Amino acid sequence: MSIEELFGLEGRVALVVGASSGLGAECARALAAAGADVAIAARRKERLQALAGELRELGVRAHAVAADASDDAAMQAAIDEVEAELGPIWTLVNSAGLSRLGRAIKHAREKWDQVIAVNLTAAFVMSQQVARKMIERGEPGRIVHISSVLGRGASPIHPQIGYAASKGGVDNLTRQLAIEWASQGITVNAIAPGYFPTELTVDPEAGAMDAEFSAAVERLTPLGRPGDPAEIRTTLLYLTAPASSYVTGSIVPVDGGWTAW
Repeated sequence: MSIEELFGLEGRVALVVGASSGLGAECARALAAAGADVAIAARRKERLQALAGELRELGVRAHAVAADASDDAAMQAAIDEVEAELGPIWTLVNSAGLSRLGRAIKHAREKWDQVIAVNLTAAFVMSQQVARKMIERGEPGRIVHISSVLGRGASPIHPQIGYAASKGGVDNLTRQLAIEWASQGITVNAIAPGYFPTELTVDPEAGAMDAEFSAAVERLTPLGRPGDPAEIRTTLLYLTAPASSYVTGSIVPVDGGWTAW
C-alpha cells in the first residue's frame, strides 16, 4: 500500500475540539495535510477563523465553530452544524485543556471543578455524542484524546492536582470507551504529550517558558528539551488512519522520553 492509502484522510471529516491554539491547532493542521476536511471548535472565534483560512490553503474544506467545550448543548449543536456543513464525522480529537495551579491542601473547589469539566467531562460528553452518530450510521470512526504524561504520574515541577487527576481520568476513559465501542469499529486512543511550549506552559509576558521551568523540563526529559508542537502530528495521523483499525485503547507518549525513566 502507498503512504496515501495507509495514512491519507481524503474524503474524511475530522472535528478538533480545543483547536484555537497549541496542540489542538497542530492536530487540525496534520489532519488537513493528510487530506481531511476539518472542523475546529473552541471559544475564541477570531483565532478559529484564522486557522480555518490556513487549512483551506491546503486544499481542504474547513469550518470554524465557536463553542465552549464544557457546554454540552453548545457542543451538540456544534456537532450537528459540522455534519450539516462537511458531512459525517470520521475523527474526533478532544484537545480542549485547562490547568489551575495550586497546592492540594489549599486548592479551591472551583478550580478543581473547572479543570475536571473541561479536561475530563467534556472529553466524555463529546465522545459519547459523536459515537452515537457513528453507531446510528453503522460506520466506524476514530476518537483521539489529548492526555498528558501526568495521566500516569505526578508532576515534579508544578502543584496541579486537578490537571493530574483529570488526565489520569482521560487515560482510563480512553480504555473503557475503547472496549465498549470496539465491536462498532470505533477506535479510541490517546496521545500523552510531555512538555510543549503552549498557552499552558508559556509565560505570556515573556513569550516563552519561564527560565526555571524550562531548565527543569530539560533536566527531566531524556532528549533534553521541550517538544516542538509539530512533533505531535505523526502520532495523530497514525491513530486516525483508516489502516490503524487494530489499534485501540492505547495511550501513546510523545514526551521526549519523560516516561521512560
